[in-house]
Amino acid sequence: MSALNALQVLLVDDNQHMRAITSAILQSAGVRKIREVGDGGAGLDALKEQAFDVAIVDFNMFPLDGVEFTRLVRNSADSPNPYLPIIMMTGHSEKSRVTEARDAGVTEFVVKPITAKAIFDRLNAVIFKPRPFVKTEGYFGPDRRRTDARGFKGPYRRATDAERAQASGDSAA
Repeated sequence: MSALNALQVLLVDDNQHMRAITSAILQSAGVRKIREVGDGGAGLDALKEQAFDVAIVDFNMFPLDGVEFTRLVRNSADSPNPYLPIIMMTGHSEKSRVTEARDAGVTEFVVKPITAKAIFDRLNAVIFKPRPFVKTEGYFGPDRRRTDARGFKGPYRRATDAERAQASGDSAA
């Protein structure tokens, strides 16, 4: 994994021990350029000072948590890189938390306690299988769909779209 030695990683977590563990995992993979900061505000400042290839961010921090950090990276007019891959770490894997992070524009999600494999898998996903970005009225970030519908020939993707198509007399669904 020495190909990762050029990767510049921003590590944002308010727990110094968690930063040390994550940093050690990254270093074991060959990552040599890691900048550690203790909260989302410091993370935003770091993004303005230098370019990073990926950010690994804790969900629950004060005063600026990982979700708000992600929203600001994706949507602020002065964001230096709204396309930055963001890997969210959390000790809470409830569906509502995963959904909140996804809807803020997080690229990948990893649950604590983290493992080297989980970190490597997420890094590989954001580097080697980047998802296209989507901009709608209420969202900017990586495409939230994980599957590519083979043979898809129409505009409808959700179960409710077929109902909508039938109501409008459209036979494309």
